[in-house]
Formats: sequence, structure tokens, C-alpha cells
Amino acid sequence: MIHRRLQAQLVSLLADYPAVALLGPRQVGKTTLAIEVSKNRDCIYLDLESAADRAKLSEPELYLNDHADKLVILDEVHRVPELFQPLRGLIDQGRRRGRRAGRFLLLGSASRELLQQSSETLAGRIAYLELAPFDTLEVNDDPQEKLWIRGGFPDSLLAADDKRSLIWRQNFIRTYLERDVPRLGPRIATETLRRFWVMLAHTQGGLLNAASLARGLDVTGKTIASYLDLMVDLLLVRRLSPWHRNVGKRLVKSPKIYVRDSGVLHGLLGLRDKEAVMSHPVIGSSWEGFVIENLVNVAPQGTEANFYRASGGAEIDLIVTLPGRRPWAIEIKRSLEPKLSKGFYFACEEIQPEAKYVVYPGEESFALSKDVTAVSLTSLAKTLRAA
Repeated sequence: MIHRRLQAQLVSLLADYPAVALLGPRQVGKTTLAIEVSKNRDCIYLDLESAADRAKLSEPELYLNDHADKLVILDEVHRVPELFQPLRGLIDQGRRRGRRAGRFLLLGSASRELLQQSSETLAGRIAYLELAPFDTLEVNDDPQEKLWIRGGFPDSLLAADDKRSLIWRQNFIRTYLERDVPRLGPRIATETLRRFWVMLAHTQGGLLNAASLARGLDVTGKTIASYLDLMVDLLLVRRLSPWHRNVGKRLVKSPKIYVRDSGVLHGLLGLRDKEAVMSHPVIGSSWEGFVIENLVNVAPQGTEANFYRASGGAEIDLIVTLPGRRPWAIEIKRSLEPKLSKGFYFACEEIQPEAKYVVYPGEESFALSKDVTAVSLTSLAKTLRAA
């Protein structure tokens, strides 16, 4: 089994909080990680997609009080949102009895119901942790291009061949559309949401153009906003906000939109293998999104991620701002001989970054100019992780 970097952090949070919510899209490995951290604990596991396990919680206070000395893992907890209120009472009872941490591990697919219910009823009692698909630091024994083409979902990455990997991703997309989204959000026609998701894939890394998307689906801009909010809430799409700290500049104010997992992106576009990706117009924006997702996932907690684009052509693909630090400027190139435009340097003059990097698909690090270094994704991920 590939070791998950978040495992130590999850163990630490369970030692400090009575409840921890481990959030992430379906099939990302939440249950596997939960079982792994509970190996040396007295615990009980309930899958709330199981009618039998849901029946055990028909009287949650009675059942859970019988297991007050155990770590209770509640999988797919968003299926039973009415549980949050009794959990608050049980946590407060436990605190009065000296049991202040490690009571409940809640696993959810990041539905709005989960986030809203927990924030309203478990405030001050719960910590959150997001589990993303595998990143380059977790699978450094595998070729990075395999991770890029197949994405980081375990069953896709570890499939026996590219054909089986693509079939898994296509089934994942179909299951989300036909079963999971109707359970987790508002009622949306499956075909309409599929078309919306595919449209986002075709415009990967582009500025949000709600009017164009609305025309393509024959819906209103408000409806497009609700669809996008849903996909962002489910951790399937990233909405990268623009840098706008200098109000004196004419900066782009629309966010950039990315399908978060590169393998899912390729599945939406029907790209079966590396050759298909390399010959498709999405190649550059796919690589860009892959790099951004990896760097954001490994960055220290509290790091902000943005992009910079001004009307005059100044542009930076990714700006990461670590807590209490000046920003890092990161440009992303697919070429083995990366070259920077004047727009990058103009943007750097404006934001005055602490460091400047260009991520490219090669392995060696080298200076592109006096203060700009070309690096591999893995190298910069390690640097960012250690910062």
C-alpha cells in the first residue's frame, strides 16, 4: 500500500480533537486511510451507505454510548446529516468525563450538507482534513507521466494497464453523475451535468466565462454558478482566484477553472493514453492543472494559491503565498527548453516575489536567468513542502 502523507497529521488531530472530518471525493482512499490509522486502536466502523449500519444508529445516543471508549469511524456520514446534533451531545458528555479527544472519525465526500451541518453543530469540537488523490511525493517510485496521464485516484493509477485505468475513470464519472451527485446536491439532469463537466474539461485552465457556458447549456448564468459551486464543493473542480492586492492595476477578476484530477480530465475527453493526450490541444493546460494541483496539495497549511493576469499582458500561472512570507512566482511550461515571456517579468516587478521558478517536465534544475530557476515538479514540491 502506498503510504499517505496525511496519515501522521490525521493521527495528530485525533489526539487533539474529539471529532475529525476526513473529506475528499469518493474512491480517493479515505476508508483505507481511516482503517490504517485505527489498526492500533479499539475502534468500530460503520458504513452509512449500508442499511444495516444505518439501522444501528436509529437511536444514536444509545448505540454510541455503548462504544464510548472506542474510536467510532462513520463512513459516508453525509448520508445521515441528522447525526451531527447527537454527536455534539455525546462529545460534550465525554469531555465532562475526561474523554476529550479521539472519539469520532467522520468520512465524507465533501458535500455541502456535511460542511454546513458540522460547522453549525460541532464548532470548536471538530478538525478538518482534506485527502486529495495521490501526488508526486507519494508515488515517487512510479513515473511522473503515469501519474499525470492516469491521475491520482488509487484504482486508476494502479490499474494493470491504460485501458483498465480509463475504464475505471469513465465508470467513476458515470457513477458520480448518476448516483452520487443526486445524493449530495440539488437535482440536476445527469446529461446536463455531464455536458457541463465536459465543457469545463475542454476549457481547462481558462478564465470562467459563465455566459458562454450558459449559452452552451441553454441555462442562466445563475444556474451555471450553482453547477460550478456544486463541483467545487465536491472537490472535483478547482476555482483558482486571481491575485488582486493592488487595486491600482487593471487585473483580471475572473477565476480560472480546472478539473482537479488530470486523469478524470483525460477521461472526460476520452483520452485513453499518453499518445492521445500528447496529440490533443488540452496538453498544455492539462500539465498546468496537474502541476498546480500537486503543488497546492503539498503546500504547508494556510498557504494561499492564486494566479496573476493584468490587462497589459503581465501574467504568472501560479502564485503561492506561505503564511507570513512573500509570494513565490511559479510559471509552468511543458517544454524541455522553457522560455519566459516579458509578461512574467512585468508581473514579478509588481508582486515582488520571494522566489521565482519555472516547472518543466525535465529532471535537472538550472538557472534560466539571474533569479529564476527551472525545476522539476517533484523538486519544487519537496522545496515547498519543507518551507
